[in-house]
Amino acid sequence: MKAAAFDYHRPASVSEAVSYLDQYGGTARVLAGGQSLVPMLNMRLWRPAALIDINAIEELGQVRLDGDSTVLGALVRYAQIERGPVVAERLPLLAYIVRHIGDRQVRNRGTIGGSLVQGDPTGEMPLACLVLDAVVHVTGPAGTREIPLADLYEGSYATALDLEELLTEIIFPRSPQYFAFAECCRRHNDFAVVSAVATGDRGPDGRWCDVRLALGGVADTPVRAERAAELLSGTELSDADIRDAAEAAMQVVDPPSDVRASAEYRRHLVPVYVEKVLTGLRAAATDEREQR
Repeated sequence: MKAAAFDYHRPASVSEAVSYLDQYGGTARVLAGGQSLVPMLNMRLWRPAALIDINAIEELGQVRLDGDSTVLGALVRYAQIERGPVVAERLPLLAYIVRHIGDRQVRNRGTIGGSLVQGDPTGEMPLACLVLDAVVHVTGPAGTREIPLADLYEGSYATALDLEELLTEIIFPRSPQYFAFAECCRRHNDFAVVSAVATGDRGPDGRWCDVRLALGGVADTPVRAERAAELLSGTELSDADIRDAAEAAMQVVDPPSDVRASAEYRRHLVPVYVEKVLTGLRAAATDEREQR
């Protein structure tokens, strides 16, 4: 199949893009990398009145520093994240996790903003942005507002953005010192069945602080396992501590059943992958100290 007919606009500024979105009253869609949008158009799952192609808005493709914060424009592509020295230094989790997304062709075109707006509950980028306490800026006819990643999703593939709003940039505060990520896929770089990511800082005494744990594929949206992370604060991430956290992480789990896995199987995987990333987090800090 091919896409149904639509109008096409290629604005040169954010204000012009928002003007078009307002003009079509919620019936237009934004084209960034197109890795999710174009297949849905061709299958006629979406039949928008217009496409607003934002690829000519240069400011949306920039990576910039703002004090301790790192700001990525919505058009920053996965390949930029994977290879960029600024991201590697300031946001190493992003540089690592993006390698699990699609293949080289997908990463050359896909964008961080497009991934966040798509809102796939198994997506690696929403999961990473959630655990890193990212905040998105969105601009609409009424002006600009900030939305923490924790408040961005209202359900599976559903964001808090109005249809006339455009996500313009993602702001990341200082990244934690260590991270670990793991996911279960049916085949390499396929959609994740379950994914888990842990970050944290380790003090000179070997005790951990600011431990964060997030899970994908276990609910309608990516979720933070806050209680599990709290149990690890001030600990040395012993095997017993990790087992307790893995059990506590089950409190936020309400997985679906679909063509990739049953809810029962996803529940079985959660403590396995929580233990895996927390053990990896501990190992990351141990390996670094041994190399010094």
